[in-house]
Amino acid sequence: MLLRLMRAAALAVVAFVSGCALTTERIDIGYTPQAAPSAVPGASDVTVSVDVIDDRPDRSRVSSKKNGYGMEMAPILANEDVAVTVRKAIETELAHRGFTLSSTSALVQVSGDLTRFYNDHKMGFFAGDAVADFNLSVRVKSKDGEVLYDRQIVTQGIEPMTQLATGNNARIALEKALQDGMAKLFGDAQFLAALPKAAAK
Repeated sequence: MLLRLMRAAALAVVAFVSGCALTTERIDIGYTPQAAPSAVPGASDVTVSVDVIDDRPDRSRVSSKKNGYGMEMAPILANEDVAVTVRKAIETELAHRGFTLSSTSALVQVSGDLTRFYNDHKMGFFAGDAVADFNLSVRVKSKDGEVLYDRQIVTQGIEPMTQLATGNNARIALEKALQDGMAKLFGDAQFLAALPKAAAK
């Protein structure tokens, strides 16, 4: 009797997981600002506009659910346009360093080309990993179009030892990748130095 109950429970779990894998899931990708960044000298005199273009080959999803065999199932979608999410993250870090944001009267333009922001659920024997890749090309231009900074930011976020290839695990990995991407960009002294230089042009 106990064996039959265990088998029935196992079948119910499999059916539940399989059903979930067939259902599209939507997630909110958040961003946590860096703690107490140092203000950039002269930043208050620099007005910056930020524009991010989503140039990913597949802009419809940020991940996919997978079944126990590693086959892709239902898509995982972001509730907010990922280009907007990335733009807001850059704007937040700029503002926290003393820069003024404006879309109409900016002396400096920060432009981003997002070519990768996707989580892949890696399946393992006992557990898997959610692995998110972030790839953003960043340019700093003066008002007359001169490029003073050009760099590709590539990071990865990993949520290890996951049991289910779900949207929540994908979200955690994507947030880690975005967090590391902003840390890499704003940890680059050349990027921060290019902003006042571009304004002076």
